[in-house]
Amino acid sequence: MIDYLSIISKYYKPGDPDYELLVKHSTQVALLTRQLCQRYQAGGRVVDIEFAFEAAMLHDIGVFRTYAPGIFCCGKEPYIKHGIIGREILESLGLPRHALVCERHTGSGISKQDIIDQHLDLPLRDMLPISIEEKVVCYADKFYSKSRITRCKPIAKVRNSLSKFGEGSIKRFDELTALFGEPDYASLDQDLKSAK
Repeated sequence: MIDYLSIISKYYKPGDPDYELLVKHSTQVALLTRQLCQRYQAGGRVVDIEFAFEAAMLHDIGVFRTYAPGIFCCGKEPYIKHGIIGREILESLGLPRHALVCERHTGSGISKQDIIDQHLDLPLRDMLPISIEEKVVCYADKFYSKSRITRCKPIAKVRNSLSKFGEGSIKRFDELTALFGEPDYASLDQDLKSAK
């Protein structure tokens, strides 16, 4: 198991608002990721729960290099690039699988066609989750916001927030919902209390 908090601390200072926000959000996503993985595995399917949890803790490591003052990020890059920045960081640390989770978690994945159609400032390639671990982190991340730390969102609210990114985004989210199901909200609340 990797020491994800030590990795985060290389780029964020513990106690600073950006560190606290990142760790809180990442913990929420990681706990939901673990819950969904356990359910998936209980159905007789294979998933690397430990890796998925670690990747969820690191999925947003690149946000500090972006300009998003509402979440204490004062970098120069557009926020849409935080996934590819995270990939670069984690690849440089010898964590290629974790790096792919970073790149592929944004939205419900971003296709090459999305980049063209929406004129996104991203490399022209598919950034869609492929492995089951990439898919579960991408899905879990949609239920929590960094700009407003709240409880796990209902599926209808997540779908609504993705609707502005087009039908492809909604279709991919619906496929992830069919794969992983709805979060167990009560259990998540308990897990978050235990994590504090």
